[in-house]
Amino acid sequence: MPLGPHPIRFWADDPESVVQNAARRAVVQKGQSFAYLALSGGGGGGAYGAGVLNGWTQSGTRPAFTVVSGVSVGAMIAPFAFLGPDYDAKLKRIYTNGEAQSLINQTSPLGALFGGGLIESGRMRELVERYIDDEMLAEIALEDRKGRRLLVVTTDLDAQRAVIWDMGAIAATGGPRAFKLFRDVIAASASVPVVFAPQLIDVQANDRLFQEMHVDGTVTAPVFILPDTLLLGGKKIETRGGRQNLYVIVNARLDAGFEVVPNKAETIAARSFGVMTRVETEAVLAQTYKVATGEGLGFNLSYIGKDVPDSGGTGFETDTMRRLFDYGYARASVGSFWENKPPQVETAKAMAKATEN
Repeated sequence: MPLGPHPIRFWADDPESVVQNAARRAVVQKGQSFAYLALSGGGGGGAYGAGVLNGWTQSGTRPAFTVVSGVSVGAMIAPFAFLGPDYDAKLKRIYTNGEAQSLINQTSPLGALFGGGLIESGRMRELVERYIDDEMLAEIALEDRKGRRLLVVTTDLDAQRAVIWDMGAIAATGGPRAFKLFRDVIAASASVPVVFAPQLIDVQANDRLFQEMHVDGTVTAPVFILPDTLLLGGKKIETRGGRQNLYVIVNARLDAGFEVVPNKAETIAARSFGVMTRVETEAVLAQTYKVATGEGLGFNLSYIGKDVPDSGGTGFETDTMRRLFDYGYARASVGSFWENKPPQVETAKAMAKATEN
């Protein structure tokens, strides 16, 4: 899919040598430390991540991110997080103004049975177009030229593989075709299976034009972190004036909470997908923690706590999303929202200690 001088995507499961050649080196700006922000999926739980970013800005401790990656709802958040606090207000509107619930209210059960999903693909695309405009893409291209990287994950259903899209490279290419692809990728990554119809993305390979079917990146990668050896061209991160940090925002609960599930197609689909994602996320976090500590990266994790009950619905209800936004904002604004270990690591240690005793 040639659009510009750099590769715009690669497979997440490619051998390290292949990814090494495809991934462009991230550049740490002078006077700044390396900071990687990874944003997970979570449907309506994205309101939590939006609240955290707004509150983090308020706390005065939010860094400029060297790399931002987003999966699913995290892909919707990622461009705003990448561009910084100036986009906080716009990010807040997306998750608190009621548009998400209006999408869910227009579901069609026949769409899930005989079409691509409860909600047609065009609806998600319209939402993306409304908030990610050409001016925003031009700013992303400018930051990309400085060496900052914006990555988004989709799932290619035809190939059954996770695709990593270099969104900065796409934006930097410019022109209507690149801007269309940018929005298509964001919409695809956020298209939860069954709920939202898949996105068809135009591609070119071996002089052939065809369409690939892409859906929610969470299907293959609930949260995505590239090893620093790949991000920085095979070199270790140079520590200059401070510890290098990895920040992971999980837009969901990590505990297996109990909630009676209403017998509705969209609710059952959301709940089922959420359970699968939670289990996979725990595994990814454990591995990420192990790699981060081995590489000397500070590991920082924030997620929706047990004190927030399940909504009992799809999670896209406006009141639910506003409460999650306020919850994330309150935690982040006072600086008490980071944990330095995944919860399952602490649980495993406690169980091992109990066994010894």
